Amino acid sequence: MSLLELEDIRKVYHLGDVEVNALAGVSLSIDEGEYVSVMGPSGSGKSTLLNIVGCLDLPTSGTYKLYDKHVETMSDRELSITRNQMIGFVFQGFHLLSNLSALGNVELPLIYRGIPSKTRRELSECALEQVGLKDRVHHLPAQLSGGQQQRVAIARALVTNPKLILADEPTGALDSHTGDSIMCLFQELNENLGVTIIQVTHDAKVSEYGKKTFHMMDGKILRIESHNSINSGGK
Repeated sequence: MSLLELEDIRKVYHLGDVEVNALAGVSLSIDEGEYVSVMGPSGSGKSTLLNIVGCLDLPTSGTYKLYDKHVETMSDRELSITRNQMIGFVFQGFHLLSNLSALGNVELPLIYRGIPSKTRRELSECALEQVGLKDRVHHLPAQLSGGQQQRVAIARALVTNPKLILADEPTGALDSHTGDSIMCLFQELNENLGVTIIQVTHDAKVSEYGKKTFHMMDGKILRIESHNSINSGGK
């Protein structure tokens, strides 16, 4: 089943008298359970595309359907509800609150949903266990390694049981060994839980952990590459 469909998506920014075409007619379709990468150099439009897919921004023109609902016509409130209920985000910089424990950080999106305290705690502990941090629930971010902090961020993205996880340079702040472990975790979430993942990266090796790569340049998708993902199946 198709999870999302983009048709001729364009995004134009005006910087004074200069018109910048960040996206110049992007069309793509992603099914439930896919794990795909979006790859391209700085300025290629990949982060702009991720922001639109994540309902953080709206296209200048074109159509975007998420589970057959037209995102481009949604109000700010509808976009906010869609983000909270359907999409989990993982960023390069982790975006954890320093004064909250791992458990507290993972609970945040559930607080926004109005989930009762006991249920929040149970769901958050389960999410942290899924990412291998069962014994770190009460640690503050400063007491965790970079890889552990990223795992907390992934648990926070998972805790709402989203249809889609969007990852923006998820290994960019990590060393190569730790980055590989995070990518293997993404594979496990995709293969074992069926989570749909779209990751943006400039790293060819990272892109190959997915099963398909959209190569971007100058706001367009130049080609789509299918491949057998790294460590797929056996790890």
